[in-house]
Order: sequence, then C-alpha cells, then structure tokens
Amino acid sequence: MSDSGKGGFKSNFGFLMSAVGVAIGLGNIWSFPYKMGANGGFAFLLVYILMAIFVGYPLLLAEFSLGRKSGRGAVEAFRQANPRFAFTGVFETAVPFLLLCFYCLLGGMVMRYAVVNFGDIIGASFGLHGMASSDFFGNFVSDFKVLAIFTLIFLGMTSYVVYRGIEQGIEKFCSVGMPILFVMLVITVIRCCTLPNGMEGLRFMFKPDFSVFAGTGWFKVFATAGSQMFFSISLGSGALIAYGSYMRKEDNLEKSALIVPVMDTAAALLAGMAVFPAVFSEGLEPSAGPGLLFVSLQTVFDAMGKGGPLFGFIFYVLVFVAAFSSSIGMMEGGISALMDHRIRKGKPAGRGHVTILITLTTLLGSILVALDQLGGNPSVWKPFGLGSWLDVFDLGAEGILMPLGGFLTAILLGWSRRGFIDDEVRLSSDYRSRPFVDFCLRYVSPIFMAIVIFVQFSSFFFSGTGWYKALMG
Repeated sequence: MSDSGKGGFKSNFGFLMSAVGVAIGLGNIWSFPYKMGANGGFAFLLVYILMAIFVGYPLLLAEFSLGRKSGRGAVEAFRQANPRFAFTGVFETAVPFLLLCFYCLLGGMVMRYAVVNFGDIIGASFGLHGMASSDFFGNFVSDFKVLAIFTLIFLGMTSYVVYRGIEQGIEKFCSVGMPILFVMLVITVIRCCTLPNGMEGLRFMFKPDFSVFAGTGWFKVFATAGSQMFFSISLGSGALIAYGSYMRKEDNLEKSALIVPVMDTAAALLAGMAVFPAVFSEGLEPSAGPGLLFVSLQTVFDAMGKGGPLFGFIFYVLVFVAAFSSSIGMMEGGISALMDHRIRKGKPAGRGHVTILITLTTLLGSILVALDQLGGNPSVWKPFGLGSWLDVFDLGAEGILMPLGGFLTAILLGWSRRGFIDDEVRLSSDYRSRPFVDFCLRYVSPIFMAIVIFVQFSSFFFSGTGWYKALMG
C-alpha cells in the first residue's frame, strides 16, 4: 500500500476490479461488437486477441510495473525511469482531462435513460410513455438544461468517489460494481438471445469472414482491431500507472496484466451478445456510436411490451456501471499526477483540492459538448474542422496522446531503459514471461503503435483522400 499520503489498495481483488473497471467502458458496449461484426466477425476477434497478447499484455505489465516501482503517477513514474521521458507522463496526464469532458456527458445520458425506463416500470410521469426513441433522443440532446443536469450529477458522483480515496472510494465501488456488471450482462444476454431472429445478431458477430483480408483489407482489420484493443484497455491514459502505484508489493504483476485484458474482452463479447441479437430482432441496422446505444436499443426495449422497461433499466444500469468505473479511473489518473506535483513541492497530497480542480476543468469541457449537442448545433464553433467538440476532445486524447504514450513507453522500456521493470516484476513472481515481454517491447509494440498513430491521424485528417480510401478499403 502506498505510503505517500495518496492511499493504496487494500486487496488484490480490489485492485483487479478497479483495473478491470477502468478498462471496461462505453466503448466495450457498442464500439467493440460493431467493429467485430463489420470487420469479419471471428476473423476480427482472432486479430484482436493476437494484438492483446503481443502488445496489450507487455504494455499493460509495463504500466503497472512503472507505477508500483515508483509509487507515483505517470509524470513521476516516467521521470524516475528516465528524466528525458517525463514529458511522456505529461501526455498521459493530459488524457483524462480531455476524455472526461465528453465521457461525463455520455455517462449522464446513460443515467437519464435508466431513469426514464424506471419511470415506465412504475408508471411515473418521467417515463418515455410510448414516445419514439429517436424523438426522445433528439429532444434530450437539444435540451441543454436537462443534459447539463445529468452531466453534472454524473460528474459530481465521479468526483465524490475519487475524493473518498482509493480504499474507501474507488476500491469499494469497483469491488461491488464489477461483479454486478457481469451478472447483469449475463441476464441481458440470455433475454436478448431468446428474442425472435436474435441468433442473426450472433451470426453477424461470430461468422468467420476471411474475405476481409483480401487486397489491402488486412490493413483495415489490423488497424481497427489494434486501435480498439489499445483504447479498450485504457493504455496510455495515466490511469493504469496510477493504479499500479497503489498496488501491494506482494501482488502478482504478471497475473494482473493477464487477467485485466481477458476480463475486458469477455465483457466486450458479452455486450455484443446482448446488443446485436436485440438489434437484429427488430430488423434495425447496426451502427456505431450513440445512435446504437440510445436509439436502436431503446427501440428494442419499447417493442418488448410490459417487460421492456425492466430490461431497459437493467441494461442502462450496467452501462452506467461500466461508464462510472471508467470515469473514476480516468479522473484518478490525472489526480494522482497532480498530487505527486504537490508532494514534490513539499506540500501535502491535497486530494480534495486537486479533485476540485479537475472537476471544474471537466465541467467547462462538458458544457462545450452539451452546448454542441453532440455535433448537432452548427452555431457552436469547432476547431480543426471537426464535426463536434466530442470529436475535438476524442482526437486529442485517443487520436494523438494515448497511442503516442504507448509508443514512447515501448521505446523507453524496450531500448532506453531495457530491463528497468524486471526487479519490480520479480518481487511477486518468477517473471517467466520476461523474454516474451522484452521482445515485444523492443520490436513488436513500437511498430504496432506507429501504425496506430498513422491510422488515427489519417482517419481524422485524410479520410477523404484517394490514397486513404484505397488503403482502408
């Protein structure tokens, strides 16, 4: 347990559930299953698993180890490994500030949908009452007052849990929330798979289609699976290094770095097994983004009859748990680094002061996203020619800083300070995977991360060009 005044995890189970919690988020619910179905089904899954083994595991082990060895957040962890790489920690610390600006708004939207489905269960005035899901969604995102209220509630809850600290806040919630999430996922899967034509949704996900590898198609599948793996596990966000800094020295780093991506992938697959049988049962078109989560699925629940609001409520509660566990992890990633800065200056960690700071920053960004109506308000100016403020924050975090952080981590531990984490991993295991991890950090991860960075930049800035269309199919 950390002795820096920042707190620490009481148990290995609490650490694992918290790390799994920051990995399992909104992207697991709609992004992973859609990308899997649209990119060859089981063929995509095979590529994803290979990426998780050869890139995800080594980088995850690296971030956990950097955090535990230093006992600090991202900036100080990289500074201790090599002062010239401290800027990498700055990049990773900036990620939560950007992600939270739209993540809290989406989390607030999930809360709103859980509330209105509960309203339909009890026949209250705040239910949907037969309103078409597309109309409700349009009215909701265009109503700044209601959107801001639910965003503020979600942000306030996130800040409170983080303010409570590691053991009494984050660990306590995730130790209960993650098992509940998996139970609710299984219940939802069982119900959705028994819907008429529900099996078509499973075929959409799992039917092998190796024709997607033809020509330059392999590059698209490789890039899509790789970027999804990287962002799904939350690498390069500062959160995993922060959580690693709160680990107990006796907890096995190798096992932890293996368990987290396995559980994250299991959650994504279960989410797909719930989402797509439901979507196909109503003959709806599967599409990525908020439309799938807030329009298509609500249409399915509306069509279920009397039991629809109950399953809608269960589904949106489990999505809330996934979003909430990710948001507290991201916020802790930023707060941990800021507390380190205070400690380095000879001040108390000041968790309360730092929590207020990041809460106010997140609130300002969230207001921009809410005013923009997820890109539906043309009167709100957006920089870089992007379609929405959500895209702006997403580009800065997931499009640039996260993959860049992963690339620099591989360079640091594969080349600049090779073997730096070995003694830390060996404190709790024989580190039998060392040759594999060393090879991946030196050769596989840098190449992979360079491709991800190229794809992210290209998709944002050059998606309309002929060469990009030819390459990505």
